[in-house]
Amino acid sequence: MQSDSNFIFVLFGGTGDLSMRKILPALFEAHRAGMLNPAGKIVSVAREALEQGEYRAWVESHVKPHVSTKDGVDDAVWRSFLDRFQYVGLDLGRAEDFVVLRDALARFDGTRVFYLATSPKLFVPICRALADVGLNQNARIVLEKPLGYDLKSSNAINDAVGEIFQEEQIYRIDHYLGKEPVQNLLALRFGNVLFEPLWRREWVESIQITIAEELGVEARGDFYDNTGALRDMVQNHLLQLLSIVTMEPPHSMDSDSVRDEKLRVLRALKPIDERDISRVAVRGQYHAGVVRGTSVPAYATEPGVRPDSTTETFVALKVEIENWRWAGVPFFLRTGKRLADRVAEIVVNFRAVPHSALGANALRAGANRLVIRLQPNESIRLYCLAKQPGEGMNLASVHLDLAFDQFFKEGQMEAYQRLLLDVIHGRLALFVRRDEQEAAWRWVEPILNAWASATNKPKPYAAGTWGPAASSAMLAQAGTCWLEEEN
Repeated sequence: MQSDSNFIFVLFGGTGDLSMRKILPALFEAHRAGMLNPAGKIVSVAREALEQGEYRAWVESHVKPHVSTKDGVDDAVWRSFLDRFQYVGLDLGRAEDFVVLRDALARFDGTRVFYLATSPKLFVPICRALADVGLNQNARIVLEKPLGYDLKSSNAINDAVGEIFQEEQIYRIDHYLGKEPVQNLLALRFGNVLFEPLWRREWVESIQITIAEELGVEARGDFYDNTGALRDMVQNHLLQLLSIVTMEPPHSMDSDSVRDEKLRVLRALKPIDERDISRVAVRGQYHAGVVRGTSVPAYATEPGVRPDSTTETFVALKVEIENWRWAGVPFFLRTGKRLADRVAEIVVNFRAVPHSALGANALRAGANRLVIRLQPNESIRLYCLAKQPGEGMNLASVHLDLAFDQFFKEGQMEAYQRLLLDVIHGRLALFVRRDEQEAAWRWVEPILNAWASATNKPKPYAAGTWGPAASSAMLAQAGTCWLEEEN
């Protein structure tokens, strides 16, 4: 459905990797689906001195390979997409250069969206330069992660940006919140009476959230060695997913109603005492191993990584939420690089029946579970027990697939596409509010501080495995295990 919202989408870092792989392909998909106002413009900003034709040639050669070719790419549609582009070359570190950008934008009408796909160290200088030329008024600004290195640096960025843009103008993006299964999780919980009575401590035994990657640090060794998995994935993606899974029903889906409920979860996270870190937090670092038949090097030998690095590439946590709904339920969060598979999923393990007349199988943990898979294939699957055909009452695990692609013939919307459209339309519900971010940083800081001062190194694990044995041992102590089977 075509949008009535006219816009000027200004992309800082317009020749960068994120723009090439995610942002511009997502804008093309929205364009191809007719979801963008025909008059909307995309203004790419970068340091390179390129003519308009040269930049459009760059988009042709670098962006087009990343768009979906399932239904082919119609030449006329692609040309009309390229017609939206303007390119402005300027030095992002020189505030006086922003006069050029102001003059370029003066030729177009529409809501201005500034997307900062740049290094975080440029966030504040860019915002100040925009304010100096009056471009912060009636505009929206999108901030990519990481937003700070810890609570103090995050607050410093938010304070500086907040002096220039109002909170309702600031869109802190977390692309996991735009994924279709996360949206369907909200629909499943709050659109159906079936699950709500079960979504609480009386019926849920434990919940796991995993974001696993097969890739290593690739060409980002220098960045990653100063960041680590806890900052890169837990403080944002995993805690946001946890809050979506466990929040109370909002009174509506407007931005503050949803984010108020997420904030209550983040504030209810049980603080981790430094003395308990070793019991509830596992950090690991991958050593050389084999991933899908290919030998890969150890993290410490990756380009840009210090040979004696103690940076974690794997984190597993046991988390508790101190509120009426979830008291006593353990939540297990896990993320890592160079693991056995690329998968992101949420596993809700329901309690076993209190008594079984049907044999021991009915009493085993995990007999009833809901698996929400976010990647690589998006699905929701409900596992339960059923009688095997034949003599006797022998139970076996079966599953019900919520096959959305069978019911809805139109293709699923990619996360960045949904979130970019939300920015253009001014919808904030799927973006992180400042107080949410502060609550998340406040909770992870004791772990960061403990690991920074620790004399022991992260636990080693071979690339291509599921991480250190201590991660599985932590769950075994709680009477459960990670779900690692293929869906």
